[in-house]
Amino acid sequence: MACRVLGWAVPPPPRLTRRFLFIFTLSLSCTYLCYSLLFCCDSLMQSRGLGEHRCLLIRNVGGKKLLQKSPYCSLEGPSPSAASPGAPALSSAPAPAPRLASTNHSGTPKLGTKRLPQAIIVGVKKGGTRAVLEFIRVHPDVRAVGTEPHFFDRNYDRGLDWYRSLMPRTLESQITMEKTPSYFVTKEAPRRIFNMSRDTKLIVVVRNPVTRAISDYTQTLSKKPDIPTFEGLSFRNRSLGLVDMSWNAIRIGMYVVHLESWLQYFPLAQIHFVSGERLITDPAGEMGRVQDFLGIKRVITDKHFYFNKTKGFPCLKKTESSILPRCLGKSKGRTHVQIDPEVIDQLRDFYRPYNIKFYETVGQDFRWE
Repeated sequence: MACRVLGWAVPPPPRLTRRFLFIFTLSLSCTYLCYSLLFCCDSLMQSRGLGEHRCLLIRNVGGKKLLQKSPYCSLEGPSPSAASPGAPALSSAPAPAPRLASTNHSGTPKLGTKRLPQAIIVGVKKGGTRAVLEFIRVHPDVRAVGTEPHFFDRNYDRGLDWYRSLMPRTLESQITMEKTPSYFVTKEAPRRIFNMSRDTKLIVVVRNPVTRAISDYTQTLSKKPDIPTFEGLSFRNRSLGLVDMSWNAIRIGMYVVHLESWLQYFPLAQIHFVSGERLITDPAGEMGRVQDFLGIKRVITDKHFYFNKTKGFPCLKKTESSILPRCLGKSKGRTHVQIDPEVIDQLRDFYRPYNIKFYETVGQDFRWE
């Protein structure tokens, strides 16, 4: 059938136009469907070929482990252990960096270890033990208990674990110390300390026994104003010059008698004697010898001290860690009660043979005569 008449195009009938549009639309739909199916199959094949890139995301929901396959998970995503229990979904945000353990500026642990003391100030009462303790605590290689534990005389039945719990925490390079002056006159103390450690270093601060006895009495009088006089307590019979050695203030000053018990367990080289008098006139020199005995560097020197005229003994200058200079408490440096000079002379005569034997034993003249 001819479609052109004299060069003019003849339009198709309306029914043919509708059929043509229907077929054309159906063809486009089929083409789109085919391409979609081909794309999905191709993707499926690719995912099977690259199975090693699939991630198994483990979640713990209600105590049950669920496995979920995801072809688009990132290898840098959070690990399975990082998933929060009961979390509804995993976030696409990067996991936070792990939190490091807390350390101090030096890189060492903030806290050390509680250890039994390697050095003990064992005596004597009213000799200057508190001053030695406070002065040596300035040293960075020494840590000490502030209060007196009284373990080896009053609390021994509590055991070494209890004793250790009182100690400050120290690093391996530091020395642990404590001071309890009554140890020196406690008969059981040398054996008990030896049983703890035969390597324990012992420090004894000694002082003129007459002056020490007066200081001891002065302290007791401040607490018990109604006690008898010093003279009355010192003598059993003053007219005969019989000194009452049972009075503790007198007996403590018989240093050589107490030292004999210590020498049964410790060699003399393991006991250091500090002069209470020189501790006042030359604190840096005495503390230098203490540092040598402990085997630590001489850090405490003249620059750490100044003499307090009011108290009558040296104090520590202020440091970077303290706002004010550090002196001993109000109970230290009390004015002694006035004692009859004849009583003092009688007590000097009493102590003289004990002092001389003490000098010979320790190899040091303290010049108390």
